[in-house]
Formats: sequence, structure tokens, C-alpha cells
Amino acid sequence: MNSEQQLKYKETEPRKKLEGGNPLLVLLHGRGTDEHDLIGLAPYLDERLHIVSARAPFRFQWGPGYAWYDIEEVGKPDRDKFPQSREMIKELIDSLQREKKGVKNKTFLLGFSMGSVMACAVSLAYPEIVKGVVAHSGYIAEGDNTNYNWNDAKKVEYFIAHGAADPVIPVHFGKRAEELMRQHDMNFNYKEYPIAHQISEESLRDFSQWLKDRIEG
Repeated sequence: MNSEQQLKYKETEPRKKLEGGNPLLVLLHGRGTDEHDLIGLAPYLDERLHIVSARAPFRFQWGPGYAWYDIEEVGKPDRDKFPQSREMIKELIDSLQREKKGVKNKTFLLGFSMGSVMACAVSLAYPEIVKGVVAHSGYIAEGDNTNYNWNDAKKVEYFIAHGAADPVIPVHFGKRAEELMRQHDMNFNYKEYPIAHQISEESLRDFSQWLKDRIEG
């Protein structure tokens, strides 16, 4: 897979502008898609959100689209591309926070599948740039190259969603994420849904409301 030097992205302006700047939501797609995938959620999310959907930096070698890292096995990102993607996402967020007035300390991440893994990794390694994370159908990567700052990440809020019938990333990965969050006394909600590897109307409604509550709070 070949890396793009800077992350490309698709952007949706907030439907309701706020004095002092609008909160920022960065969308991180799953394997084999691109920045056009999750942007379709925008009409169903809070109208105050400035939404940026990022494209993963590596071309997916087994099909169309892009990927954030190679998979050694489910639950284990490779040791090379995984940290590269994490740093590139951080650089994108830093850039957006400099350019977009008022988004500092008002940045949320929403990831699905492989994008969920990256959302957790970025927020746990760099909690100072993230306010909240929606992690859907993914897992928390573990290992000696994660460099997580669990203590400072206690200020970050998490909504973790997983399908009970997920055949791609089985639900025990979601339960492990819940276990890790509980072990480290994190601020999180965990919910399972009667779905496979997908976002359902119910989970969309739940995390949309969760985001709205954090914006207002």
C-alpha cells in the first residue's frame, strides 16, 4: 500500500453557525472505503457540527478504497502503518483547529470499524486535542506501540457501540473495549445492538443524541 503524504478529506459546513466557532467532528471510515462513505451521516447529525470526513492514507491492497493500516490478524494492527496513520490524523486535527475559529477543545471523532480503532488510538495518545469519541464496531488496539495516556484521557468522553452479531469484528472486541475503559476509570457509555457489522437507525439515533448532549454540555 502506498501512503498519501497528507490526508485528503471531504468537508460539510455547519447548517447552523455559532458565534465563537462551531464544534468539529472528524469522521474516520472503515477499510476499503474513502472520505465519501461516512459523510452521508451528516444530515442526521447535529446542525451545529462542522464535519470533516478524512480519507485513510494507504490504498487497500485487496480491493477498492483505502485503509488506515494492514491487519496481521483481527485485533492486531501492523506496527508500521498504524502509528503513521495515528500521527497523520493528529496532524489533520491540529491543522483544522488552527484554521477553524473556535474548534479548540470542541473536537469530536467518529469512527467506524477500522476508523473506530484509529479514533480510539488518537484520543488515547493525544487526549488534549479531543473532547469526545464515537467508536462504532471497532476495538481498542493493544500492544507496546500504542503509547496511550490513559490518565489524561479520563477527560475524554466515549460512546462505544457494537453489533452483537458482528461477523467481521466480533462483539468480544467491543466487550474488551468496555473492560479496558472500566479498568482505567474512563468516562464512557457502552451499548450493544442486534446488528451485524453496520450502523443501524437505532445506533445512529443514539450516538447523534450523545453528540448533541456533549455539544450543549
